[in-house]
Amino acid sequence: MYGSVRWSRTARDYARFRAGFPPAFYARIERWLGPRVLDVGTGTGTLARALASRGHAVTAIDVAGGQLAEAARLANEADLAIDFRCAPAEDTGLDADAFDAVLAGQCWHWLDRPRAAREMRRVLRPGGRIVIAHLDWIERPGNVPRDSMALVDTHREVALTHLDAVQLAGLYGPWLEDLHQAGFSHPESFSFDVDIPYTAEAWRGRMRASAHVGATLDAEGVARFDAALREVLRPHGESFTVPHRVFVATAEEPS
Repeated sequence: MYGSVRWSRTARDYARFRAGFPPAFYARIERWLGPRVLDVGTGTGTLARALASRGHAVTAIDVAGGQLAEAARLANEADLAIDFRCAPAEDTGLDADAFDAVLAGQCWHWLDRPRAAREMRRVLRPGGRIVIAHLDWIERPGNVPRDSMALVDTHREVALTHLDAVQLAGLYGPWLEDLHQAGFSHPESFSFDVDIPYTAEAWRGRMRASAHVGATLDAEGVARFDAALREVLRPHGESFTVPHRVFVATAEEPS
């Protein structure tokens, strides 16, 4: 599913500008977490650091070495002990029944989902929980995400069609079916909306860190996009809020 997407190219912008899940997200999922947590597709470790700071013993995996290097640096600066490993979600190499909870934040759509779901069952203890979570901007007529994505359409060089179908609504019903087919039980889901403040500079960094831009375009292409985005954002001012939607799908390992 990764194809020509190179997340390590975006590591610095990703670490600086991608918003993490809001506090309300952690309040809602805390009841499903135990001492030992696996963070799948950790990226630059935003979710892993939040969990470690809340007292969980966190193992975090990703396939992008550049992202993991940023994650380790940020965890070290925050004085947080996190076990970072380079491994795919579909074949983690981790022990069976090793975790009380598995979290997959912002990554499930990139995975071989049936294989990943089966592997998550293997590494979870009986009664453990998988939590698939997404935080997506919401496009509305004339808003910053809609104007930005219109610009993306004129600059993108790689078709990431599996993203386009879900990006507008931020709702992921198929993820629950993935868990059902893998044999998980007691599925639940919820969503809520949140406005996240950005400066124009930070939003440009956020867009550079996206799969459609920094992870697929070359350096010249990213620079051209960034310059064009600066002009697109002028009518929106130097600061604005961007509507986002949090979506969570969760289920229990029953075996």
